[in-house]
Amino acid sequence: MSSSTPATAVVAHAAGDLRVEAIEVPAPASHEAQIAIAYGGICGSDLHYWMHGAAGESILKAPMVLGHEIVGTVLAAAADGTGPAAGTRIAVHPATPGGSGARYPEERPNLSPGCTYLGSAARYPHTEGAFATAVNLPSRMLRELPAGLALRDAALAEPAAVAWHAVSRAGGVAGKRVMVIGAGPIGVLAVAVLKRAGAAQIIAVDMFDRPLEIATAAGATTTLKADDVDAIAEIEADVVIEASGNHRGLASAIRGTVRGGRIVMVGLLPSGEQPALISLAITRELELVGSFRFNDEIDEVLGALADGTLDVSAVVTHEFGVDQALAAFAVAKDSAVSGKVLLKF
Repeated sequence: MSSSTPATAVVAHAAGDLRVEAIEVPAPASHEAQIAIAYGGICGSDLHYWMHGAAGESILKAPMVLGHEIVGTVLAAAADGTGPAAGTRIAVHPATPGGSGARYPEERPNLSPGCTYLGSAARYPHTEGAFATAVNLPSRMLRELPAGLALRDAALAEPAAVAWHAVSRAGGVAGKRVMVIGAGPIGVLAVAVLKRAGAAQIIAVDMFDRPLEIATAAGATTTLKADDVDAIAEIEADVVIEASGNHRGLASAIRGTVRGGRIVMVGLLPSGEQPALISLAITRELELVGSFRFNDEIDEVLGALADGTLDVSAVVTHEFGVDQALAAFAVAKDSAVSGKVLLKF
């Protein structure tokens, strides 16, 4: 491909300034394929760039195309012969691992200090995202969809891989009592993964009724309101998945975990010091385990979506055309009414 391709993209310019605008997609490099994006899921980080001009310590310094939860079809295969052929339906692994001198386990590239992610302002120049009708992506990011798996169903593969990784960090959950705090998309996807993994009881906790309804549809056996502190403390869960990203959620996790139990922290708390019930965690010998993004779990997720053993149909609550991106982001922001919100390109 020798010339640029016109496309429509969702671009964050600054806090409160989100635009749907025309862009030019350059000819892909030899290791890149050009992709026609079909669906994109709005993630919490996308919302933060829109609302605050930053996601954690990643500060927007220039306009950036958002989006990393994407699926589509290959328009043109990579010129170097790597990756899938034109016409192939694909999901995307949005990470590019990289080192910067700091040590990390080689088998866990998600922890590499120089790792970049599509649609991230962690570095400058920013790593452009893929909320666009056409994008160029390295062929190594592309995962061919199994036969029979629809693009719309595969649109949840990336966040489901985050949940899958979190559940794997819990160790074996079959036959156990598991509590999930925070029934946003990641929390509900964790419920679905836990159900597939054979958890005996899955208790979902949230502030609002609608997320708890979605969690129940995804496989939660019990639900609790987040402000019912006494009921949460009585759960004595073997494992807790903390997906709220709030220090109050972490406090509930510590109170609601059985002595000797494990808490997997997948909800990303704000940077800086956070209050925590550490003395209780110490005296109960709780294990607090971090969970960040994922590695190759997206391949297992695609297989489980295709064979029907992972049912995430309840998670998507809204779908908007790309021209309605502003309305879509507004709905996604309101966790009382929405689960996962998809953009259709």
